[in-house]
Amino acid sequence: MLDDTQQAGQRCPGFVWRHVGPRPKDIQSMLADVGCASLDDLVTRTVPSAIVPERPLEFPSVGEGVSEPEVIEDLRELAQRNRLWRTYIGMGYYGTITPPVLQRCILEDPRWYTPYTPYQSEVSQGRLEALMVFQTTVCDLTGMEISNASLLDEATAAAEAMMLCRAASREARDVFFVSSGCHPATVAVVQTRARPLGIRVVVGPEDSFDASLNACGALFQYPDTHGGIRDLRPLIARVHDAGALVVVASDLLALTLLQPPGEMGADVVVGTTQRFGVPMGYGGPHAGFLATRDIYKRLMPGRIVGLSRDADGRPGYRLALQTREQHIRREKATSNICTAQVLPAVLAAMYAVYHGPEGLRSIALRVHAHAQALANGLRRGGWKLAHDMFFDTVTVLADADARREAVLARARERRMNLRSDDPGLLSVAMDECTTEQDVADLIEVFGGVPATAREMPQAKEAFGHLTRTTPYLTHPVFHRHHSETAMMRYLNHLANRDISLADSMISLGSCTMKLNPAAAMMPISWPEFAHLHPFVPEDQAEGYRELIRRMERMLADVTGMDAVSLQPNAGSQGEYTGLMAIRSYHAARGEEQRNVCLIPQSAHGTNPASAAMAGMRIAVVRCNASGDVDLEDLQVQAERYRDELAALMITYPSTHGVFEEGIVAMCQIVHGYGGQVYLDGANMNALLGICRPGDLGADVCHLNLHKTFAIPHGGGGPGVGPIAVKAHLAPFLPAHPVVPTGGPQALGTVAQSPYGSPLILTISYAYMRLMGTRGLRFATQVALLNANYVASKLNPAFPVLYKGTHGFVAHECILDLRRFKGAGIEVEDVAKRLMDYGFHAPTVSFPVPGTLMVEPTESEPKEELDRFVQAMLCIREEMDRVERGEADRQDNPLKNAPHPAHRVASSTWTHSYTREDAAYPVRDLYERKWWPPVGRIDNVYGDRHPVCTLPSSHSD
Repeated sequence: MLDDTQQAGQRCPGFVWRHVGPRPKDIQSMLADVGCASLDDLVTRTVPSAIVPERPLEFPSVGEGVSEPEVIEDLRELAQRNRLWRTYIGMGYYGTITPPVLQRCILEDPRWYTPYTPYQSEVSQGRLEALMVFQTTVCDLTGMEISNASLLDEATAAAEAMMLCRAASREARDVFFVSSGCHPATVAVVQTRARPLGIRVVVGPEDSFDASLNACGALFQYPDTHGGIRDLRPLIARVHDAGALVVVASDLLALTLLQPPGEMGADVVVGTTQRFGVPMGYGGPHAGFLATRDIYKRLMPGRIVGLSRDADGRPGYRLALQTREQHIRREKATSNICTAQVLPAVLAAMYAVYHGPEGLRSIALRVHAHAQALANGLRRGGWKLAHDMFFDTVTVLADADARREAVLARARERRMNLRSDDPGLLSVAMDECTTEQDVADLIEVFGGVPATAREMPQAKEAFGHLTRTTPYLTHPVFHRHHSETAMMRYLNHLANRDISLADSMISLGSCTMKLNPAAAMMPISWPEFAHLHPFVPEDQAEGYRELIRRMERMLADVTGMDAVSLQPNAGSQGEYTGLMAIRSYHAARGEEQRNVCLIPQSAHGTNPASAAMAGMRIAVVRCNASGDVDLEDLQVQAERYRDELAALMITYPSTHGVFEEGIVAMCQIVHGYGGQVYLDGANMNALLGICRPGDLGADVCHLNLHKTFAIPHGGGGPGVGPIAVKAHLAPFLPAHPVVPTGGPQALGTVAQSPYGSPLILTISYAYMRLMGTRGLRFATQVALLNANYVASKLNPAFPVLYKGTHGFVAHECILDLRRFKGAGIEVEDVAKRLMDYGFHAPTVSFPVPGTLMVEPTESEPKEELDRFVQAMLCIREEMDRVERGEADRQDNPLKNAPHPAHRVASSTWTHSYTREDAAYPVRDLYERKWWPPVGRIDNVYGDRHPVCTLPSSHSD
């Protein structure tokens, strides 16, 4: 007989049983294996009774679950409340055309949107190559030597560049100059990031930069926010003479025609690749970039893809210089970024591949021709232009209120949006979607004289000595795939070189690789959601506004909090924003001295990195032998810093995969000394529907919508990391300089877009509506069951390192492999050998070196769990043979893993084990074999010989 919860699961709409992997009979069998009578019994034994409410939680904002057709209809209604006017606002966001082959073969293909971050490079070769294409595109167009594999957006990339400048400064320089010609959101984000670190941001006209500032760097926009283009070389020389570095925020499409900043002497170039085929999506997600000179590569934030070689000497891609990833430096980091925007970056890179250099230049020339035609018509109408040289944005001087308002009124009548945030200016930005008819209509709106049909296509680029002469995108990959057939096959070739959820379970602990429902993914391609500019008037975005309001209520409801900000566009940004809210709260109470953050020694590296970025001092709290926070040491530390204590930063369930009994006591200790509690919501998949962070005593938590709430990982991004806060922190939620949002005492701006990545909020919204309150709780219970089932099956072979009071784990378990080190077997060998069995390895050596952290999630069926268990037990037998001396310590399937097809099919085979043992260690592989495309990648070689753009000698 099924217990009440399982019956509730059956009463949920059909989607819940589409989402949850185990069938009812499987749940019964698995419960028996773990020694529990029911799912409720499992929760009782796993979760401390003190934090579980007497009655199941109800979430009114989530309600009962609905069917897939119903949620699609719900989102259709919201989409239809958005109004798609012709929009020419610009400010970093532009209409673009996503080639259908890219939409279908990347954006809508689970082989691209469901993989994880490419930490296991051998099973991530397709994505890594695509990201190398992205880096090459950025380097070629900016004229720089090295680029990262994307950042979160243009504004945060500029803030990261500021930190690079400061770190590179040989003197203690704490001033950063920002041109007032930068986009308003960029200025605001830079100011916010600078404030807690004591960096003084000076904003002014470009020519006002002065050596007396003693600045570490200067930021200029090229073309500037109102479209103007000027020769930056004199400015760059002046900044360099003052001993500072130069950052240029630029537009990649413009750089197909304009001299690149790297040739002008810039040290860092930042920007966004949004207009390379990535829809505006009311603000995101979009892939930012940061490119710099090679000498600064170890100061760069984010990830870099590099070329190395595998065990057979063949080329293979990997994340290069991984030890320089900033968050690994913990409190010494100058960035907390541990992610990227991989899916948007891949889309942008393949846009460049599909169009090639001539295609991109043709698009840019058409955009510029339309801008020139508009400018000519406006001049004939008596308007004075703010700039003589521009690429896509034409700005007129519009001081006369009556004339200005008449233009805006006529624009509204024709359902057009112009940029009018500056009272003395009106700006019009052309893009890939602009037509000749649009230009004619715009000229009439301004009361000008339209160009003739013959005149408009004749417009030419007019950049004089700033015209680009350097070739770009010369690698063969940008010249081979211009037909749809060729492009489709290239994308399919790359996708086949990756493991995704379309292939097998990805059991990465702390990462929650769950099902991303197809129904929830569909709306991101709808024009009403995809093509809306983030700065349109509110009445044109009523659907998005309602979606955002509902999401805020739902997230507040499920966390037990009072207010939510959706602006943070990654988990790392959520951490930073939550801590900044805490700092702002203390400052508002006259307690600015409270700047100490207590962080358990087990915490992920982003925690101390985020605290350092928020201007906090870190005090480490010890963990006991069980992996729990040592309450005695927490008490000691809280007492020691009683007058300076700002916050405790805690992950719950713990990073060790256990529900700690002392969570309420921790919160009480910290509150008793005047501190706040920040709860990292990375493990919310073990809490959702069972208990709420706000009820545990947390004051703020961030949520990873790309984990618990079903937004796909996208191969390493995009992510969404909103924060939920108690009422006393709500006044400090982040604001935005263009769109009113946030609290009355806002901490500042943390992302370029007012609401982070609104386009993919539709996914989490659909997921919660599909599941309903009971479905969310049921899914969490099955996630706990799946983890405990795997733990119980593998514990005899690989001891589970940490368990709760009653011997159960939470939603993940840590398998201890350290005893085999004496036999020469490392945890990495097991990770690579799993690839031969068709699996992506669990999380390696985190949070404990020499271990694997496994998180099955609720989506995986029992059959897949059993396949994984079988693979691990077979690997254990292989390990035993090495340990007993029956297999060579060096020449064995573990040390030589993975085994790509070219090696197994080679005419020579010199190993002491058979080809069958290498490639088909279990029978089911004969029916579903996934071949690793390369052998084990040589990381040391890659670091000693860094190559971070496509080499001309390596075939695509």
